[in-house]
Amino acid sequence: MSKKRAVSTSRVIAADRQALFDIVADPGMHPVIDGSGSVRAATGDAGQRLELDATFGMDMKMGSSYHIENRVVEFEEGERIAWRHFHGHRWRYEFEDVDDGTRVTETFDWSGARSKLAIELARFPKRNLRGMEATLERLDELATTGEVSEAA
Repeated sequence: MSKKRAVSTSRVIAADRQALFDIVADPGMHPVIDGSGSVRAATGDAGQRLELDATFGMDMKMGSSYHIENRVVEFEEGERIAWRHFHGHRWRYEFEDVDDGTRVTETFDWSGARSKLAIELARFPKRNLRGMEATLERLDELATTGEVSEAA
């Protein structure tokens, strides 16, 4: 049996599924909703809306500053979007209508990563899970109030 190499978290948000999807499909919003504290700024076309095979850059900081390029590898309008960078792991968002709004699930999937063991030894799955929980909290706040507090 192969080892599961993905962690996910979900949150029901009292907002329209398409509105939530549109926030995530806008790279310029990633620094706003990022709960990990590592996403600093989108680079390139600030008004770009993501679609399948689109590429987008992010200025990041985890210890030191760096730049990462991503490619959208999964895309179903209003329902699912995922991107990966050259290391091979994916960040996926899924959106599902539920009675109280939309269930948003974020997944960090390192099953296709080049250095699976290094990711695990560095405890990225556990850290990323905490960051994803905070990201969904920030997405909720943005979608339901129009802004994100610094404490979120």
